[in-house]
Amino acid sequence: MSEPIRNKRLDLQPAPTPQNTPANNAPISSHAQQPGVSSISEEDFDRTAAASIFAQNPKLVSMIQGKLGSLVGRSSGYIESLPAPVRRRVAGLKGVQKEHSKLEAAFQEEVLQLEKKYFAKFTPLYEKRSKIVNGLEEPTSEEVQAGEEGDEELEKHVGSTDEKNEEASEAVAGIPEFWLSSMKNQISLAEMITDRDEAALKYLIDVRMEYLDRPGFRLIFEFSPNEFFANKTISKTYFYQEESGYGGDFIYDHAEGDKIDWKTGKDLTVRIESKKQRNKNTKQTRVVKKTVPTESFFNFFSPPKAPTEDDDDAASDIEERLELDYQLGEDIKEKLIPRAIDWFTGEALQFEELDEDVDDGEFEDEDDEEDDLSEDRDEDDESEDEDDNSKPKQEAAECKQS
Repeated sequence: MSEPIRNKRLDLQPAPTPQNTPANNAPISSHAQQPGVSSISEEDFDRTAAASIFAQNPKLVSMIQGKLGSLVGRSSGYIESLPAPVRRRVAGLKGVQKEHSKLEAAFQEEVLQLEKKYFAKFTPLYEKRSKIVNGLEEPTSEEVQAGEEGDEELEKHVGSTDEKNEEASEAVAGIPEFWLSSMKNQISLAEMITDRDEAALKYLIDVRMEYLDRPGFRLIFEFSPNEFFANKTISKTYFYQEESGYGGDFIYDHAEGDKIDWKTGKDLTVRIESKKQRNKNTKQTRVVKKTVPTESFFNFFSPPKAPTEDDDDAASDIEERLELDYQLGEDIKEKLIPRAIDWFTGEALQFEELDEDVDDGEFEDEDDEEDDLSEDRDEDDESEDEDDNSKPKQEAAECKQS
């Protein structure tokens, strides 16, 4: 996969450097940050006009990307023009760099082994957490005291519980909706959870992970018996490539999710669209129903697939969805599972890095415009319902699932 080319100048001249940098897949792992490109201010470059031109000419964008891509990695001739002794030294430095890369790969492998070592020590704590959450075990007095230290509000609340409240609380086992509440406080996950999903996620009793024998990890969601699906656990596995990337980092390859055994009429990843049609001759009406995909947290278990050569036009969108899908897995692995109680109480939110670089002045509220468009769509739908030759929308037909 290659990153979509953005903010590139149109004068396709060779770079003044000795040799253009080869294009490599960006390493995606918990040990590396994705490379970023700082914005370049150019007084003579009208970004608005350029964006408009590109938006109206997708073929032009594709052509420019292809042209720039063909230049990457091509020699400018500078290295070849150097005297033989200098070229020999350059080759020697490349050999030294290869030794450095071997050490980097060994370093990342040792880091992974260290993670696995301490994960084995974390596991008993996760198991105890699960027992407390699900009412199978009560925390010890020492654990409660340790948890109250430094939290005056919690200590005051727990200490002021009267006998009546204690009797009423005995009927409540564990911590109800612990994982649902934790996930709703985790920003990236909360955006995926719909109101319909909450009814199913209330049955979520544990979220855990495990490392694979090869580079990668598996996320496991455990549910109590429910009305939505028959699965006791639903897992998603993230695989890395066998070979390390530039700098020794593990490179994300793909993800695979379990198939959810939905019960009849309970599939949360689809919705039913109904449309009334009237026969031209008989004037009778009928209701046509279609099953179309819809937003749902459970789409997380059906990860996007890497683009193929035939997906050039949609490659950018697919790559963005792949990146988001991987980041969600990392957030669950690195944030939600290790510190679930902090997400449940909301304390973890103060440590989240919010994007403060966004200038709110650059955006305008478009609620009124959207409302107008919504009304127009409603009017169009009503007119189509009365149309003698009314037909289902093509878009919905394309999304139809068997």
